[in-house]
Amino acid sequence: MCLILIAWQVHPDYPLVVAANRDEFFARPSAAAAFWPEAPQVLAGRDLEAGGTWLGATRDQRFAALTNYREGGQPASDARSRGALVADFLTGDSSPAAYLALLAAHSAGYNGFNLFVADEQRLAYYANRGNAQPRGLGPGIYGLSNHLLDTPWPKLATAKARFARALAELPEQAPFFELLADQEIVADSQLPETGVPLEWERILSAIFVRSQHYGTRASTLLTRHRQGLTTLVERSFDAKAHPLGEVRESLQSSLISTAV
Repeated sequence: MCLILIAWQVHPDYPLVVAANRDEFFARPSAAAAFWPEAPQVLAGRDLEAGGTWLGATRDQRFAALTNYREGGQPASDARSRGALVADFLTGDSSPAAYLALLAAHSAGYNGFNLFVADEQRLAYYANRGNAQPRGLGPGIYGLSNHLLDTPWPKLATAKARFARALAELPEQAPFFELLADQEIVADSQLPETGVPLEWERILSAIFVRSQHYGTRASTLLTRHRQGLTTLVERSFDAKAHPLGEVRESLQSSLISTAV
């Protein structure tokens, strides 16, 4: 997952709104979002290589999402699966703060990551890079790509501004998917330097990433209504950005949000 936008307790009817793009190698096997047979309370996609996931939600209003932290060079081959961090939170019962505190104690065993976790009342964030500490997040709009939270990369600044405007049009979904589909490449003068070749900096500067072997494979919109209904819409794409399919699922919780 290479772009996550979150509105937490901002909208009067939707205390949680998430728009996200998952960027990955097209050769890596994965399954579209679905309820997990062994954990039917979980709605999430699945990485079929390591078994984890990049984004998901549960019937008891738990949510988690992950991005990798971009740093030049090859990732450690013996590192633990980062996708397991999302799966373990979704299938567990720890509070966001407790989960991240435990994770921080042994996070050196993972390649670089950013992680959001939330329950019905709290949203928290942790990265194992940049000397960050687990922290709770108050009401607001947050953006995450492959650096630290709210790092002002051009793609993230553009996406956050459009995301904020799209919130005002809820329950309309089209504005969110329009922003997630933006393939504009940023000018070289605005590109960050993250340790990858310039050609890749250009490719990765778009909100929707396209290349022959790597790119945006799924765009997801997740909304949680204050009356407890979570809705997830996931659109999948091939290497030419052609749609492969769409998943629409809902989870009704008996927990009623008291947010805004």
